[in-house]
This record gives sequence, structure tokens and C-alpha cells, in this order.
Amino acid sequence: MFLLCMAGAALAQQEEKTLLEPVIARQMAGRAGTVVVVDVESGRVLARHNAKMAAQRVTAPGSAVKPLVLMELLQSGKLDPQQRVFCRRALTIAGRRMDCSHPEAINSLDAPDAIAYSCNTYFATMAARLTPLELKHVYERAGFTAPTHFVTAEATGRVALAPDTPELQLQALGDWGVEITPLELLAAYRTLALAKLKGDAPAAAAPVFDGLERSVKYGMAHAAQPAGITAAGKTGTAGNSGSAQTHGFFAGYAPADKPEIALVVYLEQGRGSDAAAVAGAIFTAYASAKRAGR
Repeated sequence: MFLLCMAGAALAQQEEKTLLEPVIARQMAGRAGTVVVVDVESGRVLARHNAKMAAQRVTAPGSAVKPLVLMELLQSGKLDPQQRVFCRRALTIAGRRMDCSHPEAINSLDAPDAIAYSCNTYFATMAARLTPLELKHVYERAGFTAPTHFVTAEATGRVALAPDTPELQLQALGDWGVEITPLELLAAYRTLALAKLKGDAPAAAAPVFDGLERSVKYGMAHAAQPAGITAAGKTGTAGNSGSAQTHGFFAGYAPADKPEIALVVYLEQGRGSDAAAVAGAIFTAYASAKRAGR
């Protein structure tokens, strides 16, 4: 019986790979980047594209880290999620332009909508309530300096200790002092999805999950909205050192209420919204396969 169960599990994993990898290959055709999809509950890899890059590319995550920062602020009681912050969109930190890219009409945000619209002003303001060591520990607990064991031969990320408030603010925006692999970001979001699935996340975390769902429904990650299923997730866009080009991340999970799969999409050139569009096609393919009973 045990051998039959093992064989059944292996067959199911192979079926997921067969269903998803052709979709991923089409979405990534002509693009430099990586995609990895995992089963939320077991952590097994269901599909992958360019796994070597996922394991070894170490780079700035951009706004994809904001949910982790918000989680710390909420759980430590440093933030009222209903408190609204006014945003004029223009923002400069330590001489660096970090203007918000959400619509001009969005000028006052609470915690969930700050995630949904990825408001830099909100997170720069609220992150100042953390000490540099607290923020460093947030990223270390998320696994940004440790292997994920999704694949072999992994690099690990780097997290610095911010010397002052401006660098701390930039670090909370994923633009300074934190560099990670796509697999490390996937592992962090799989942890969020697992907490959602098991229902054991603290009550204070509710605005984070709400914000991730809003992000896909109508926010900056709307390109990830799939057909036939709900999803949650977050984009990230960051600059490449020595270049005017940006790279893009999307990390998230589906279904939003009872997550079954989690994924990361990383594009060497582009924005988080581009990565979200790739994710949306993968989520849609997964939902279609479920409806077909495969």
C-alpha cells in the first residue's frame, strides 16, 4: 500500500509538471528569467524553468518584501492597520527617487491598500518605526540568508544592517541592503501561503493576506489575475546596478483562500507587472487543469 501511495504521488507530480511546464515555456519564450512552482502543503517542486537562475541569481527584490515588513509591524503592535497615510506619489530618500507608481487618484492608503498599490510613501513612513536590527531580523527569519532546499547548489542572500533611517527605509522597500535569490522569495511566500492554508496565522496578519488578494484583484499585480481561480501575490521592481534597466518579480499563491500552489516569476529585464502577467497565465492553466479533473 505504501508503495502504491508513493507511486500515486509521483504520478500526480509528473502530471502537474506536464501541464504547467509547456505554459511556462511559452510565457518565457525569448525572455531571460526563471519560474518555479511548488505545492504549498508538501513543498515539492511542481514545475520549473531555468532552475539554476532561481537558485543562484542574487539580486534586490524590490517591493516584493513589503508584506514581510507589514507583518512585523502588525505583529509587534507598531501599526494600526486602519491608519491611513497620505501619499503625493513623489518621494526622495537619501537622494534616490522612489516615487510611487500607483494612480494619482489613490492618495490615502490603509495597510491592505498599501500592499495592493505598493505605496512607497506608506512603507517608508511606517518602516521608520522599526530599528535596523529588527528589520534585519525580519529578512533573516524569512529565510533570505539560508538555502531553501527546493533544489541543490543554491546561493544564499545577503542582508545588511542599516546605518541610519534613510537606508532602513530603502531596505524596507527592497532597494538597499537586501539581496535574495528567487527561490528564497518563493520560500517566504510559500510560508505565508501555508499559514493561510492551515489557518494558524495570527489575527494581526489578516491585513497582509487581504492586501495580497487586493493586489491581484485591482492593484499593482492585477496582471496576475487568473481565469477560474482566485490568487494573491505581490510584484517587485528593482534597478540593476550599473544599468538603467530594471528586473521584475512576482511571488504569490492560489487559490487565495486555500492555497494549493505557490510560485515565483523573475524576469531579468522588465517590471513586476510583466512578471505578474506570466504568473496569471500559470494560475489560469492550473485552474483549467483542475476543472478538467487532471
